[in-house]
Amino acid sequence: MVDTSQEKSSLKDESEQSTESMLDWLNEEYLYCQPKRGDLRKATILEVKPSEVLVDIGAKMNGVVQDRDLVRLDEEVRAALKPGAEIMVYVLQPESEGEVIVSINMAQSMRDWQRAMEYLESQAILESEVVGYNRGGLLMQFGQIQGFVPTSQVSSLGRGSRSPDRDGALQEMVGRTLPVKVIEVDHRRRRLILSERQARREWEKAQREQFIAELQEGQTRHGVVSSLCDFGAFVSLGYIDGLIHISEISWERVNKPEQVLQVGQEVDVYVLSVDRERERIALSLKRLQSDPWSQAVEKYWEGQLVEGEITNVLKFGAFASIGDGIEGLIHISELADEVSDPAQIVQIGDRVQLRVLEVDKERRRIALSLKRAND
Repeated sequence: MVDTSQEKSSLKDESEQSTESMLDWLNEEYLYCQPKRGDLRKATILEVKPSEVLVDIGAKMNGVVQDRDLVRLDEEVRAALKPGAEIMVYVLQPESEGEVIVSINMAQSMRDWQRAMEYLESQAILESEVVGYNRGGLLMQFGQIQGFVPTSQVSSLGRGSRSPDRDGALQEMVGRTLPVKVIEVDHRRRRLILSERQARREWEKAQREQFIAELQEGQTRHGVVSSLCDFGAFVSLGYIDGLIHISEISWERVNKPEQVLQVGQEVDVYVLSVDRERERIALSLKRLQSDPWSQAVEKYWEGQLVEGEITNVLKFGAFASIGDGIEGLIHISELADEVSDPAQIVQIGDRVQLRVLEVDKERRRIALSLKRAND
């Protein structure tokens, strides 16, 4: 006697398997997308031949990368083409004699255009190599495509630079790697415009902010004198200039910064203060020199006879340098008896004999006398 229950169960299983197979086939047909020209597809390499590469692009036909496309690839890319490797391909011909003609080179180019759009949207800075130039600017490599930097977007070129000078400067940049920003992308016109000027400005700003954040009071930094003015000297520390006030140039009196410093001179400076909000840095030269007042008490005493040079003449008296960066005041009453104008007695540059009246180390003052020098 036949077991009908087992037979019914077996028929049911076969029916369910048939239904699942039909659903899988319908899903594959529904999800299957016929390749179209311009599609970017992920492919798996099936076979590498001397004149072509066969790839699986998830279609009913294999994709073929022809020899004329392979010769355009870099040697490193061609060396990596091995069975099982995954690559991106661009569909050139959806169906050609039972095959789909695809391009690896075009896929790389399309990915580069997409990457260019991402850089344009993010405004991130990238580095690229200068591969050539023309009268209008620089040619820069961006993957498989070329970008263009107009001369107006090259920071080292002045707007009024003459053509021979400009061409020579552009030629010298070939082979260099420069920071650039993407400022325009037009795939249809194959137009990729870059700016080195904007990238340089933002890069320098970032470097300056980082430099200021790391700069601390009391540090010693190396710099170059960038300019001189009546009230001091500006020193370039690389990313920002700091000011040495005229009073911080030397322990001795300095009337003009050019008496001590020259533009282009390399100097070590002491960081007095850092104003990060206003980006102002106060520097000092004399703080790296020995303070003459530290030995003033030992070197000068009351009643001592010294030689000095008049450095300034005012209504209330005159200042005199007695050496080692020490200046003392000769009060008008100590110039001579019954004097109304100190300029009647001494002039700037006069060398005179003086008597030390008092040494005040804490207040950094020395009182001198001219009229008592012969006592």
